[in-house]
Amino acid sequence: MYDFAVVGGGIVGLSTGMAIYKRFPNAKVVVFEKEDKLAFHQTGHNSGVIHSGIYYKPGSYKARFAREGNKSMVAFCAEYNIKHDICGKVIVATKTEELPLLEELYERGIQNELLIEKLTREQIKEVEPHVKGLAAIRVPSAGIVNYRQVSEKFAEIIKEHGGEIRLGTKVEKMVEEDDGVTIKTSKGTEKARISINCGGLQSDQIALATGYKTEMKIVPFRGEYFKLKPEKRHLVKNLIYPVPNPKFPFLGVHFTRMIDGEVDAGPNAVLSLKREGYKKTDLNVKELMDVLTYGGFWKLAKQFMKEGIREYSRSFSKSRFTASLQELIPEIQVGDLIAAPAGVRAQAVRDDGSMVDDFQIITGKKTIHVCNAPSPAATASIEIGKEIVNRIPAQQHLMDLLNFQKV
Repeated sequence: MYDFAVVGGGIVGLSTGMAIYKRFPNAKVVVFEKEDKLAFHQTGHNSGVIHSGIYYKPGSYKARFAREGNKSMVAFCAEYNIKHDICGKVIVATKTEELPLLEELYERGIQNELLIEKLTREQIKEVEPHVKGLAAIRVPSAGIVNYRQVSEKFAEIIKEHGGEIRLGTKVEKMVEEDDGVTIKTSKGTEKARISINCGGLQSDQIALATGYKTEMKIVPFRGEYFKLKPEKRHLVKNLIYPVPNPKFPFLGVHFTRMIDGEVDAGPNAVLSLKREGYKKTDLNVKELMDVLTYGGFWKLAKQFMKEGIREYSRSFSKSRFTASLQELIPEIQVGDLIAAPAGVRAQAVRDDGSMVDDFQIITGKKTIHVCNAPSPAATASIEIGKEIVNRIPAQQHLMDLLNFQKV
């Protein structure tokens, strides 16, 4: 029997496995990943930004874990010589009507205990010479990294402690019992004292298969990107974001300098026809019908109909996508953009049509379920791992057995 089983080999699952060993150094841990490689889905399609936490509601998990996670991620990368760059970012108001929203965002950043500064039109040019804006906020603590490399180091640490990582092993069902959890996988049945669901895009299905009705459903949104041609990368020094629409939780198309020197532009946000559908043509009829027959989705769609149409127009029109980018950098032309891989955001939507706007962790009898962990989960992964481990049922016999370490 394993002491702990972690379902999902993305950055949150691997961080959780690492955190388990800090608390239970003698534990027997296994990580199940259905793909043949780690960090394959949300982590592997991540933009690589080390976020600051400026956008999130003060006091929320996202605000706290992003702020603290920024520091712990940077410290981790420094300790293990993982290439990263704390380059900072600017959030730019390009229209007069965005100025009050920018001011509100600045106040939120102050409430979230961030060191940020306001920039005038002239100061924007000093930071990002090709950006056209009326005013901006500079966030010095934002940075970039390759989260696949971070995940690989997490996995290496788990293995160094004696943990197992089983690739190509899909968890199909978990059954809680008095002495632990029976885990049915595509490659047989295993047993663990505690099991932790970090299944990302499949997390709600895993929770449901364990017997927990979450009153929410993962709705997959595909984010489509372009890259700047190499000869146009000079237009972007670091990270450039628009002022987000406070009613629409996605950040809008922006520019991201990647750690390898490439520059991504995007994303939009459109419904994916498959939970792990990275192409427009990817389709899973069962998963699509699961969304289309969900009342919460239609309530959400009605609420954001105008924004949804705008997002789809950018999906099928490169010129409209370019026009959105030109609001920040007028020099950008259609021919400067090269199609880039898309990502899929696992967004939890409640039955009433509202989006779950914070990390959602459900503690069961012998299981823990991370049911909503979209961006900034990669930034916050070390802190999320700590939180999950802190929720492990405090059974004294388990503490004694595993040489419990208080952290």
